[in-house]
Amino acid sequence: MVKNKKYLILAMLFFFISIALNFPFPHEYPRGQEKSVALGFPINTMNGVSYIGISGLVLFIISLFFLGKSLKIYHKRMILIAIVLVVFLPLEMINAYQKTFATGIYAVEYERGESFYRFEMKDDTTLYAVCHLPFENHSNQTVQFNVEFYEKYLFEDDYPILSLMNEGEPYEVTLLGKERQMVRIETEIDLSKLGRDSLSAEGWGINLMIVDGEKVRKL
Repeated sequence: MVKNKKYLILAMLFFFISIALNFPFPHEYPRGQEKSVALGFPINTMNGVSYIGISGLVLFIISLFFLGKSLKIYHKRMILIAIVLVVFLPLEMINAYQKTFATGIYAVEYERGESFYRFEMKDDTTLYAVCHLPFENHSNQTVQFNVEFYEKYLFEDDYPILSLMNEGEPYEVTLLGKERQMVRIETEIDLSKLGRDSLSAEGWGINLMIVDGEKVRKL
């Protein structure tokens, strides 16, 4: 079945490097992006295209080329399996790790798509804000952490909304072992101190960080 072992090894090498560059743990963004920021490399083009994403895709295509060249038969079948693996393997690896070896905040899963927020004025200067955040602790141990909010994408004329929640921090969350909880966080913010007029907003998909001492996960 194997025609060229060197090509097969190269295929596996490029395959796993492509996964490592785009591995979404412990943060929501790829692992390669975190390393690029730390080393001072640019991660996006001026048009917002990710260098990390492009690099990972190129390496994956190269791995498919070497995979095809390394086999005598079943070329198309194995390439199809590789494509399926690159899509699902990282998520399954994260899921398996969180349910077995992970501890502390690394065992916490945040379902961002199910989170939502609502901001409305209580009076002329006071903003009432409430967020609903779904968390699940996959470990057997109780986990405690603080929640902080951030803006993922902010255009020139936009005003930061979610980060206003940080005016009322700290927000401490406690999850018992194997507990799944929809955490409700609410606060009142004096907009007059921030030089803001009235404000109202609601939406889904909240960007946040969970913090435990020096440990931080950006989700």
